[in-house]
Amino acid sequence: MAEESSPPPPVLEQAPPSPAMEKDKEDLAHPAPVEEAESQAVKEKEEHIHLPREKNEVTEKSAATNEEVAVVPESGKEKQVEEKKVPQTLVSFKEESNAVADLSDIEGRALEELKQLVQEALSSHQFSSAPPKKEEKQSASVIQETSKTEALVSDSDVGTEMKQSAETQESKVEKTTEKESQEVAKEEQKVASSSPDEVTIWGIPLLKDDRSDVVLLKFLRARDFKVKDAFVMIKNTIQWRRDFKIDELIDEDLGDDLEKVVFMHGYDREGHPVCYNVYGEFQNKELYQKTFSDEEKRSKFLRWRIQFLERSIRKLDFSPGGISTIFQVNDLKNAPGPGKKELRLATKQALFSLQDNYPEFVAKQVFINVPWWYLAFYTMMSPFMTQRTKSKFVYASPSKSAETLFKYISPEQVPIQYGGLSVDYCDCNPEFTIADPATDITVKPATKQTVEIIIYEKCILVWELRVVGWEVSYSAEFMPGS
Repeated sequence: MAEESSPPPPVLEQAPPSPAMEKDKEDLAHPAPVEEAESQAVKEKEEHIHLPREKNEVTEKSAATNEEVAVVPESGKEKQVEEKKVPQTLVSFKEESNAVADLSDIEGRALEELKQLVQEALSSHQFSSAPPKKEEKQSASVIQETSKTEALVSDSDVGTEMKQSAETQESKVEKTTEKESQEVAKEEQKVASSSPDEVTIWGIPLLKDDRSDVVLLKFLRARDFKVKDAFVMIKNTIQWRRDFKIDELIDEDLGDDLEKVVFMHGYDREGHPVCYNVYGEFQNKELYQKTFSDEEKRSKFLRWRIQFLERSIRKLDFSPGGISTIFQVNDLKNAPGPGKKELRLATKQALFSLQDNYPEFVAKQVFINVPWWYLAFYTMMSPFMTQRTKSKFVYASPSKSAETLFKYISPEQVPIQYGGLSVDYCDCNPEFTIADPATDITVKPATKQTVEIIIYEKCILVWELRVVGWEVSYSAEFMPGS
């Protein structure tokens, strides 16, 4: 089978962006690695021409009798109107190991110190709801008894009797106060002698096994291994989860209106589950108004987004060698612009909540179809993000979005709307599944590529070819061996 590409005319695609949430003051961040696929210099007739590559996929399936091939033609000319600068970074984030043996001496000591602080907090019930203050109880008793004294005084007819009554009531107040103090002391002693609290975060108990170490390391990395800061962050997160009623939120029915806005699909090349955030869906004015028009609706959207994240996190593997982070893809094509005040407010609110309470859950944040004006939005949001978070960001303009995705995610794992080969298995598409591997091929302008499929026995060949970006013609030819 041979594929031939003809250089198509340059086309400029523009898409407006929208914020991506995901995370933490730690995690949901910008100068990020612009790991957009870079244009290659190709010699054509002794001239150097910069060609922004657009990947076109064909899939080569080798499942006994099935074959799939992925084709990627290079564009013929560089776009005359280059999408204006998108945020870039020279430093790319690399995930660290969660195995205790792989930690440096400083990191290992920080983990042990944090575990000790957490153990002390659990033993002294610092993570529990605070009991009513002693002073409030005592003052309430004094006020109550004093009012009784005043009532008795007003009812007395004789001065001597009033004096005796007041003295009697004062002695009662003293006895009551003393009794209250003894009861409070007994309660404190009982609490001190009781078993430590069992506190869980994301379904993982603190200080129970090596999964707990992974959880604590997330907080330590979010605070640059500053133990006290990490401990404060843990306390605040536990309190926030209690106030937000996360355990109840998990099972709450918040509807399915936003299932096309945020969804999980496939895995990246390193095994991280991939979450797609499709902000172009908010071009639907009815959906936009229903989601962001007032504070109550924005609050519901935040609860829905946190519920989605919580459910996704609980499917992760928190063992030291497991996958405990998510690969985020943020599609900004046709997304509402920064002029949408309601969307800005919702994004900022989500950013604070996620960064503060969901540290280190993003393996990579890839923004695709980034429009030229996104730089303004990025500049506005960047101060609210940590440098570590920014290092996880990757940006791709519309012409390089498919190529950038395929750099991190295999074509068979990418949804068809992004140029991939992943479709839901059904009777109309019975041949290929997400488990069947695909091969991608780059076809340069005015060139041919030959894909050979060697057959050793009589069989039926089935293949699927998908082109991303430019036109590619192909034909199949049977060539019998000697």
